[in-house]
Amino acid sequence: MRYFAELSYLGKNYHGWQIQPNAISVQEVVQKTLTTILRTPTEVVAAGRTDAGVHASQMFIHFDIDLDLVSEVYCYKINSLLPDDIVFHQLFKVHKDAHTRFDATKRSYEYKILLGKSPFTTDIEWQINKKLNIDAMNKSASYLLDYTDFKCFSRSKTDVRTYNCDIYKAEWILNGNQLVFHISADRFLRNMVRAIVGTLFNVGLGKINSEEIKTIIESKNRTNAGASAPAHGLFLTEITYPDTIKNGIK
Repeated sequence: MRYFAELSYLGKNYHGWQIQPNAISVQEVVQKTLTTILRTPTEVVAAGRTDAGVHASQMFIHFDIDLDLVSEVYCYKINSLLPDDIVFHQLFKVHKDAHTRFDATKRSYEYKILLGKSPFTTDIEWQINKKLNIDAMNKSASYLLDYTDFKCFSRSKTDVRTYNCDIYKAEWILNGNQLVFHISADRFLRNMVRAIVGTLFNVGLGKINSEEIKTIIESKNRTNAGASAPAHGLFLTEITYPDTIKNGIK
């Protein structure tokens, strides 16, 4: 039987999601925990791969096991063994061919910036003591919805067949002194959101104007975009699937 599991994690102590040869990863900890609880070697497949230091308030994985797992019971057991910075929220059966990565229809991220300083959020926000032109940043962000090829925001050495992404939402929202970038798309390229944030940050500083974002995108050249924003401000916040997934129908 195939199960989906919903979990969240703080990425501070991990070298990203994917298993690494010489560094601890979220996937490694999750697989070791499931293997112990389920008493059989268990490999998991995630909806995506977050980079080192990036967080996820919602991530989905799938795994196969011939056991009838009661969500509340097994989430309790799994969470009892996991470190405090990784939490399982639910388990549910799906169709045997359901896939957390390929069946996802939308993914959403938030990038959090604190306009000031705080000793309490240094691991989850990019703290900036500079004045930003948020209107200009939002104007630039709106242009992202007019394009599909985002090679200029992709990590240079990455193995993808296409750089096309359909962006549904890209917006900065200011609440007090916290500035949050909300972005949703059908898929994202590696390092894409942090590269976008870094480029829009340059717009906010007045280093480039709002219209220049179009030239950067059309260049398809990573060197023309801004430096990537720090990883610790980025959160994977939502992954959407067809309703049929949870009903066990492909």
